[in-house]
Amino acid sequence: MLKNLLVIFTFVLISCNRSDIHVAINMKWKIISDLPNNIILYQGYDQQIPIRAWTVVVPNKKKNKVKVLVSNDSDGLDTPGNFAKATNALVVINGGYFSSGQHPTHHVGLLKSDNILHEPASSTVIRDNIRYNVTRGALGILNNGDIDIGWASTKGDSILVWNKPINNRPGKPGISDFGNAKFWDVIDAMHAGPILISDGKINITSEEEVFFNTPVDGVQPRSAIGYRLNGDIVIIVVDGRQVDSRGVYLEELAILMSQFNCHEALNLDGGGSSALIIDKKLINRPIGLNTQREVMSSIAIFSEN
Repeated sequence: MLKNLLVIFTFVLISCNRSDIHVAINMKWKIISDLPNNIILYQGYDQQIPIRAWTVVVPNKKKNKVKVLVSNDSDGLDTPGNFAKATNALVVINGGYFSSGQHPTHHVGLLKSDNILHEPASSTVIRDNIRYNVTRGALGILNNGDIDIGWASTKGDSILVWNKPINNRPGKPGISDFGNAKFWDVIDAMHAGPILISDGKINITSEEEVFFNTPVDGVQPRSAIGYRLNGDIVIIVVDGRQVDSRGVYLEELAILMSQFNCHEALNLDGGGSSALIIDKKLINRPIGLNTQREVMSSIAIFSEN
């Protein structure tokens, strides 16, 4: 049954001088598909900005499982649609960042799937000739199947997680403190970032994660994942670079995730990589096209009958 939802969410942005950021997003959400095991697909539109988005809400049930997928192709890349076909996943969205200029490609930061560490975390980042220690936002899948989001790094084969990131600022590197880290016992993990929401509050840590002076900080097509306090998973994709959907700033993406009551939320790779697959079909139009960019990692939802 279709239900029209009108959501107006207001968020006050502090110390932000980008005049085209919308602090009140008037999204009209409607259910467009009821999927197995009470998984729901929403479509939303705001004509003023304008933006067009899709959200998948996955109830916390034993029959609904989430995994990080990694390409097995020789170049290390595949489309989200091919990930879905190869694994029979019900829902697939693109995952973390990757370096497209190498063969095979390399994941930008942590990548672990099925207890295999494919790529360790990047412990430092150079920005404007300054080296910063980083603990970037990551998705982790626990042994019980629940997801977690935190600021993570690696030490040897171990994955560590912090309850807050290194306090980096442009031109002022922060200090890494492994004494405040704890072991992250996850079977799958993937760096992306920045984190958008933590402990139920919008908290965009793009400076701490050293995403400043990069395209990540601007208006882009977007993908994100989050979870509610009850364990429900929320996945969103926002089209961009189109007449009827300009894309969103990170601040606006965080507002959209808040509209679905996310307790924690993480920005994923965006731009032309942003693609949502439902039942092996492309739902959105990445940068206005019906084609998909090959990516190194994806996040998949499996729903058992």
